[in-house]
Amino acid sequence: MVSCSCSRYLSAIFLCFLLLHGVNSDQGEEINRDLFTGTWVYDKSYPLYDSSVCDFIREQFACVRNGRPEQEYAKYRWQPARGNLTRFNAHVFLEKFRGKKILFVGDSLSLDQWQSLTCMLHAGAPEAKYVLDQTQPIRTFFFPEYNFSINMEWHQFLVDMDQEGGKSILKLDSIRGGDAWRNIDVLVFDSWHWWFYKPPQQPWNLIRVGNKTYTDMNRMAAFKIAMETWARWVDANVQPSKAKVFYQGMSASHYSGTTWGKPPSVKSCVGQLQPIQDHTAATLLMPGVELVKEVFSHMKNPPIFLDVTLLTALRPDAHPHQYATRAHTGGDCTHWCISGVPDFWNQ
Repeated sequence: MVSCSCSRYLSAIFLCFLLLHGVNSDQGEEINRDLFTGTWVYDKSYPLYDSSVCDFIREQFACVRNGRPEQEYAKYRWQPARGNLTRFNAHVFLEKFRGKKILFVGDSLSLDQWQSLTCMLHAGAPEAKYVLDQTQPIRTFFFPEYNFSINMEWHQFLVDMDQEGGKSILKLDSIRGGDAWRNIDVLVFDSWHWWFYKPPQQPWNLIRVGNKTYTDMNRMAAFKIAMETWARWVDANVQPSKAKVFYQGMSASHYSGTTWGKPPSVKSCVGQLQPIQDHTAATLLMPGVELVKEVFSHMKNPPIFLDVTLLTALRPDAHPHQYATRAHTGGDCTHWCISGVPDFWNQ
């Protein structure tokens, strides 16, 4: 188990921390106590990098490029309650993963995390040439010198969604898409926000389980069936001695001020300039956290859970909000500016 004294000298947090130091899923609860409980502290030496050097960051996350005038949100670092953390080293990371492949699988929050990691590596090792291919379904950021790639597949439900008779059918017990996840050294999965969208944002017309088809069903029940399908795939197809599996936890959105101690008149993250310091003010309405933990508890080879709910709930200031577009017409309180919060999922 990782002790407090050990966590003081380990060299990074969250994904890179866990990868670089070979942590396994049996240590998950101790890891969550050590790393994911803490507070945001102001540190003028942050951010880790100048995001302007990463012209490949998509507009949605490029808050500085889009004209966000105040940038204090990028000067906070996550301080775990137990132990301290040293800074990310891109050269060490690249050397560690020479000849390897990392694949993020999920929705736009996976994309946020993927873009954060690629920018951290490019900014930290600018001499390392890269090849970027954003052709879907799998985006690839490749470092030829290291024969190392960081990839991202948009697969927001993890289970299959097929077209039949002009209808999009979400198949909760089918996961043929998992064929693309084989022979990968590190898999980082994410699925949550898209389960609760209604038309017109909802991308499917029907739900199917076995030979039964539904126009709709309880979304938490659907999510659980899909997670159980995914869990069976992981247990059947991933050898822990050859690949690491992570599950990115539920990232908090900020569309109602009452969820972080503000009056009901506050309807979004716009105008929020500082992290929340009072943890009791952040209402963590994330039932999916306990659901996925229950699913993990029945797995033969459970993933390492990146429990980012608290640390994101404390950051209403770090979303793109109107700076998700150059025209300042956005209102995004779900995703995160880069540089910013996702760096600490990766660092």
